[in-house]
Amino acid sequence: MGKARSVGIGMDYSATSKSALRWAVDNLIEEGDRIILIHVEPPKATNTRKQLFEDTGSPLIPLEEFVESNVSKQYGLTSDPEVLDILDTVSRTKRAKVVAKVYWGDPREKLCDAVQDLKLDSLVVGSRGLGLIKRVLLGSVSNYVVTNASCPVTVVKSTPSSKP
Repeated sequence: MGKARSVGIGMDYSATSKSALRWAVDNLIEEGDRIILIHVEPPKATNTRKQLFEDTGSPLIPLEEFVESNVSKQYGLTSDPEVLDILDTVSRTKRAKVVAKVYWGDPREKLCDAVQDLKLDSLVVGSRGLGLIKRVLLGSVSNYVVTNASCPVTVVKSTPSSKP
């Protein structure tokens, strides 16, 4: 076992972000690694914690606190039993330390900011598989992050069964 790594996982609770989480747990996470679930909420989101942490993002939220629905709600997040189950399992089986962090703003920029802020060794994100026209009009978060992040980025494509 080498040095424990910090692995960020972009999470918006979509099927593709859940696929990215499962892929990271199955293929990347090793014993003792730190998993940081990175949530990016829209800049216009209103919740009790945004006013305190809008500029820097939330403090790191340990899994033990994050599983409590009242904590998630304070950050404007909805609790997802499937995601929590995956995180609980990896924390027990691989002794990975699991934390979450919430940012507010453009996901492309905030995921790249998270790489720097959290000194990530790797980042895993899902891809919605937009066609060329939609990608040009909407912009691709995964493409932007791959191009601009200062650490290795793994993009997990959606499978036919995981498309929204």
